[in-house]
Amino acid sequence: MNPDSCKILLPVDGSADALAAVRHALQFCGALPGASFVLVNVQGPPSLYEVVVAHDAERIEDVRRAAGADLLGPAEALLDAAGADYESEVASGAAEHMITELAENYGCDAIVMGARGIGAPADDGGLGPVALAVLQSSAVPVTIVRAGAGDASDAGDEPSDDAVRA
Repeated sequence: MNPDSCKILLPVDGSADALAAVRHALQFCGALPGASFVLVNVQGPPSLYEVVVAHDAERIEDVRRAAGADLLGPAEALLDAAGADYESEVASGAAEHMITELAENYGCDAIVMGARGIGAPADDGGLGPVALAVLQSSAVPVTIVRAGAGDASDAGDEPSDDAVRA
């Protein structure tokens, strides 16, 4: 990692854990000179139902891009409020593969992400399937962040001191 710059990939899916990861990255990396962030939202491939009903691949892509941009909004607001340098992308594909691919494509030094995404099965205290896959396959360091108990009902609240586990 270059000591003069640090580029962090932040996967965002609208979950409390994802926003806690953005806050964590800002707290620990935001003050570094040359720190920048890449916000990504990965939309899964269209379902057969979507393809059959929409009949228009371009329309499906437009709807997915808009949904991804909407999910990036709260994280972009946090980075804007902190005056952080960042870029955003909505990608399509399998999240567990796209996150590591995007980190490589953007030349990121690390990934900071939530422990469980919005679609992860009920919380059993472990990692969600996407976080686990990224942790196992990433070529760069991965920090996994879990939102505090107070974040579960309101993603806009600050996480408690013991909420972040890396």
